[in-house]
Amino acid sequence: MSAWNAAKSADFRGPLDVTRAATVVLDAQDRVIGWGPAAEELLGYSPYEIIGKHLDTFLPPREGSVTDARPADPALGTRLSGSDIRVARHRDGHELLLATAVSPLPLGGTAARVLVATELERMRMWESRLALLQGLATESPVGLAIYDTHLRLTWCNAAYEREIGEPFEEFRGMRADELYSEGRFLTEGYPDTLDAVMHHVLDTGEPILDLHFRGEPPSDPGTDHLWSCSYYRLQDADGHVFGVCEDAFDITDRYEAQKRLALLVEAGRGIGTVLDVIVTAEEAAEVAVPDFVSTATVDLAREVLRGEVLGTGVPGVTDLVRVASRSATANGGAGDPGESREPSPVDYPPGSPQYRSLSSGGLVVVDDTLVVPLRAGGSMLGLITFRRDAPSATFDSGEVALADELATRTAVCVDNARRFTRERTASLALQRQLMPRHLPQPSAVDVAHRYLPTDDVTGVGGDWFDVIALSSTRVGLVVGDVVGHGLQAAATMGRLRTTVRALAQLDLAPDELLKRLDDLVGQSAENRPDVPGTPPDPYEDDATGATCLYAVYDPVSRGCTMARAGHLPPAIVDPDGRLSFPELPAGPPLGLGGLPFESMELELPVGSLVALFTDGLVEAREHDIGVGLDILGRVLSERGGSLEDICDRAVSELLPDGTTADDTALLLVRTRELDAAQVAAWELPAEPVAVGHARELATGKLREWGLEEMSFSTELVVSELVTNAIRHADGPLLLRLIRDRTLVCEVADTGHTSPHLRHSADDDEGGRGLFIVAQLVHRWGTRYTQSGKTIWTELAFPSAG
Repeated sequence: MSAWNAAKSADFRGPLDVTRAATVVLDAQDRVIGWGPAAEELLGYSPYEIIGKHLDTFLPPREGSVTDARPADPALGTRLSGSDIRVARHRDGHELLLATAVSPLPLGGTAARVLVATELERMRMWESRLALLQGLATESPVGLAIYDTHLRLTWCNAAYEREIGEPFEEFRGMRADELYSEGRFLTEGYPDTLDAVMHHVLDTGEPILDLHFRGEPPSDPGTDHLWSCSYYRLQDADGHVFGVCEDAFDITDRYEAQKRLALLVEAGRGIGTVLDVIVTAEEAAEVAVPDFVSTATVDLAREVLRGEVLGTGVPGVTDLVRVASRSATANGGAGDPGESREPSPVDYPPGSPQYRSLSSGGLVVVDDTLVVPLRAGGSMLGLITFRRDAPSATFDSGEVALADELATRTAVCVDNARRFTRERTASLALQRQLMPRHLPQPSAVDVAHRYLPTDDVTGVGGDWFDVIALSSTRVGLVVGDVVGHGLQAAATMGRLRTTVRALAQLDLAPDELLKRLDDLVGQSAENRPDVPGTPPDPYEDDATGATCLYAVYDPVSRGCTMARAGHLPPAIVDPDGRLSFPELPAGPPLGLGGLPFESMELELPVGSLVALFTDGLVEAREHDIGVGLDILGRVLSERGGSLEDICDRAVSELLPDGTTADDTALLLVRTRELDAAQVAAWELPAEPVAVGHARELATGKLREWGLEEMSFSTELVVSELVTNAIRHADGPLLLRLIRDRTLVCEVADTGHTSPHLRHSADDDEGGRGLFIVAQLVHRWGTRYTQSGKTIWTELAFPSAG
């Protein structure tokens, strides 16, 4: 007997049952000859009032009735037959809508038929309940079972039968723990077994709802299912307990869908947390193991690791590098991070799932292995391989879709990291080209510096500093600030820095250098096309508004000449700790024009500390620039510590969190002085006899310095320079030798014409001297002063070998 047949044996008498409905006995002429108590209660007539009356007294003719439920029986020869829905009239006059049924009485005699009736609403309610019971028993997906007080199964619906996979009679009377012997509850705080849960419900009367139970149904052995189970006690109207009801709904699919959704949420949160290709790949493997698969590996094209742009094809099978691998069984720990290792080449043989995926560009499923390509922007970045340990643990369509979604998210994050790597590499290359990688360490000053761009991603900005070796042991010091941040400002800064270095080699005075730099910036602004209605090009190289401070320090005279274009003045601390910010004339920012630039010359004691900086160091949202200057001055005035220590203290005091709202550059120099014994100077008349005297003076000083080996070349240089000065200039001459890292030989005169290096013809009587000098010296040049010019040369010392 099936579960439904067992259910039908119960008492399901309806409202039209003669034991419950209003009952009226009629004769052949439809006169009332019998009137039951239920009829009196329903219609209000007592038997004494209605017996002998015609049916029309309480049931009007059919014209007022609802359409018949089925045709009348012609054999009855009357309008009243079968089942019908009729409008009845109550004794007090109000109308009732009734469900009626008429049956003939074949026994003979006066009674011809019996009419039973009930209120239509009650009939409809009964029909709904009956349909509900039938649906629960036969159509409901929820498994229903009733256990008696001994926890023996007494009834179940069709869904429960399907779970068991056998007819009800085969397992009737069994206990729940016998049907699901290997199952377990996942909800904490409740008994461990089904029997124990039901005993608790029987004993306490408290229902237990939504317990999650995992087990293998007899109908699907080897496969875990998850049910949401509820239990409640059954008792009759008198409170007699006769069992417990279990309803169980299979939520395996919903649970798996929730797991997949949770995995995608974790992927969104856990993949791509940093812009690093390898870390991103490791994060993808970590998300997948162990919640989704047992092992996950990520292989990427070599170009991805270098941040290079990939083509639209697929990488060759020999171009992949294993960057991440994670296993649930590694060292006995789930997803042990020790599985990740240094990137290493991988090679997949033809026919392997990975080879097939690379060849086709699509995902490949083979038993317990799933390979999904990592694609972004039409390019294949690599592969991600998912594996499960159990040979039968294949991937269903939902899991394949999940793997594809994981791969898509991973590919996007890997591509973002690749793009960042590319931009970062380009930015660092740009920074190395634009900023000095190694500052020179001239004999004139000791140097330390700090550079903190606002854009810490690219590592470049619009501020710059420089230390430029000039002629005669002098040194040029530069600090500047371009409007804006990032790569565009850095490119503009690089152009200005290169221009300043080129102009500095002309030995221009600081104010003259800034004037020429200002002219170049202004010319660039004028040359930009000005088309009405056209928005400005955000990538236009515009240096207008940039600021710059340029200073030249001479360790022989200890003089420092400075000029600035809209920049902050330097901070100077003398050897006694006195701080000053020189009132250096403030020229306009570059490219604005209108005002001249002026230089100021200071004499700096040996050991003076000079700080050149940009406004990003001393300006902050929390305070104005005056507070920042005070803090900087206090740090610089503190005695003790190297220049590097002072740089660190200044940055930590002014930028305590290491970040800045503006690019920041700081250049610290401590001045030195060349010893008097390293410099020799003589004033000579502008007469031919001075040439021989100059040679004697030079060779004598070389003997004193122990540089006799350089006498010949030095005599030639001195002779040629003095001769040219006598020939082309007036007034006294000044010969100076400086022994530093090279031997500097200078001849100063009152002329303003610069000598030119040229090739002389065979019949020329002169013009070869400067050519000879150029072959002998390391470098040479001309420096102009207010009183004339200075021709200088540098000769390298003989090697120690």
